[in-house]
Amino acid sequence: MRILGLDLGSRTLGIAMSDTNESIASMKETYRFEEDNYDSALDHTLEYIDQYNIKTVVLGLPKHMNGDIGIRGEISLEFKEILENERKDVTVVLIDERLTTVISQRSMTMMNTSKKKKKGIVDQIAAQQILQSYLDSKKR
Repeated sequence: MRILGLDLGSRTLGIAMSDTNESIASMKETYRFEEDNYDSALDHTLEYIDQYNIKTVVLGLPKHMNGDIGIRGEISLEFKEILENERKDVTVVLIDERLTTVISQRSMTMMNTSKKKKKGIVDQIAAQQILQSYLDSKKR
């Protein structure tokens, strides 16, 4: 069984997926949509769920550094609720995503990734880190 990892932004959806053993997260794509058009992001997510028979989705939950949930976090909570209502057999797990984008950008800087390429994959790397964090926590 595969697990889907998501990093939801205001215009992009970073997507990662686990291997069938649920041990390694791999980047899939950065889906771009019109600003705040979460219906489009939802539809694209549902395509993955249906195509790969996904039962667990790991969604990044953006929090402020003090742990409070702001507007971006509220959007993720609403996305989770809608997704679970659309697919009753799917569980959405929220993972604290603080610093995942920063870590992703630093990783790419260390690898001398160009600015253009960074823009295209930073959300995928963040989704991969969110999912890998979840997969690692399941092993413990």
